[in-house]
Amino acid sequence: MTPAGGASGGGAEDGRPPTADKLKAVRLLLLDVDGVLTDGKITYTEQGHEIKSFSVRDGLGIRLAMDAGIRVGIVTARTSQSLRHRCRNLGIDLVFDGVGDKRAALDAIMDETGVPAHRIAFVGDDLLDLPLMRCVGLSVAVADAHDLLLAHADMVTVKRGGRGAVREVCEALLKAQGQWENIKNRFIGNEK
Repeated sequence: MTPAGGASGGGAEDGRPPTADKLKAVRLLLLDVDGVLTDGKITYTEQGHEIKSFSVRDGLGIRLAMDAGIRVGIVTARTSQSLRHRCRNLGIDLVFDGVGDKRAALDAIMDETGVPAHRIAFVGDDLLDLPLMRCVGLSVAVADAHDLLLAHADMVTVKRGGRGAVREVCEALLKAQGQWENIKNRFIGNEK
């Protein structure tokens, strides 16, 4: 993941905290769905049922973040049963779908969770995400996001939406918050 707008990713020169400090502060990670958790493609069956594909690597990243105490939620303009199934599978209970005004949804999310905006990260990919991105402590755009989001994001992922971008964000949060070594050791042990 790279800071947007150069190597500093915010800081003294623009009056904003550096990106590393923003990563450390995050207690709630909000995610768009189409183009972030998926590659943005929507497939319909002959019967009109919608099919979405989700990355299992993103899913593990979400679970690791949640296990480390970072709450994860969804804010998306569309509704779908496949999203509901995926959220149940991952244990995500903060789901705001069918949202026309994502910025307005932020107020409801802060009321429900008690997490202030400066401790919230949001990952988006398209124009509907920009108003929310501009109001949170850490704004992230996936690599293949719209140019306006890339220009306004604190960070831009190397990976594309639905192709590991969310995992990349989760690992960046865990590393910044000093959780990554413990997680890594769970999988590889303390072997030298």
